[in-house]
Formats: sequence, C-alpha cells, structure tokens
Amino acid sequence: MKDYIKFVSLSVVLLIVSCKGETQKEETQPTETKEVAILPENLEEVNFEIDGMTCALGCAKMIENKLANAKGVDSAKVDFETKLAYISFDKTQQSKEELQKRIEALLDGNTYKASVIIKE
Repeated sequence: MKDYIKFVSLSVVLLIVSCKGETQKEETQPTETKEVAILPENLEEVNFEIDGMTCALGCAKMIENKLANAKGVDSAKVDFETKLAYISFDKTQQSKEELQKRIEALLDGNTYKASVIIKE
C-alpha cells in the first residue's frame, strides 16, 4: 500500500487552468538584481480598460499580481466588474506604454486588450 501511495503522490501533475478552460503557461520574468526605491515625487497614475477578462480570480487577480510585481509599480488594482485597472507607478522606472504592453502580453498575447482611460 505504501508503494502505491508513493506512486500516486509522484504522479500528480498540476496545471493552471483559466476561466475559459485553457491551460496557461506561467510567465517567467527576468528578476531584478537591484531594487530601486519609488519616490513620491515620481509617482504617476494610469487607468486602463481591459477587454478579454472572463473571471475575477483567474484573469483579474492574475493581471493585478503581474502588474503589482512589475518594476517601478507602487500599487495595482484590477476590478473585474468594471473591467478597469488602476495603477500607480514611478514614471522614472516605468511608462504607461510598458504597462499596457505587459497586460497585453499575458497568456498568449491575444487574450487581453488594454486601453488607456484619459482623465478629463
């Protein structure tokens, strides 16, 4: 019986499945060797409308985590219900365009479309 349990425990394969039932590949980002401080005087905010999200936990949370862990990002919040992302970032380390590209490159590069919301 112990041999069977060992075999079963070694045979478990974990896959991350998106809301659409598609298998996702975990992205590997190059790790930063030196963290640069985010200064309050360099903070800028941007809001994106994100098309292509199908659920709060698989899509919105994953996008939020990827943004929050990006270099130069102070905070990131993605709201599935409104399809909006609210991002505060250091403009000397990051740009709106780079953040938009980061969102759109997730998964297969064709799932999400991010559009900057212009504040009036």
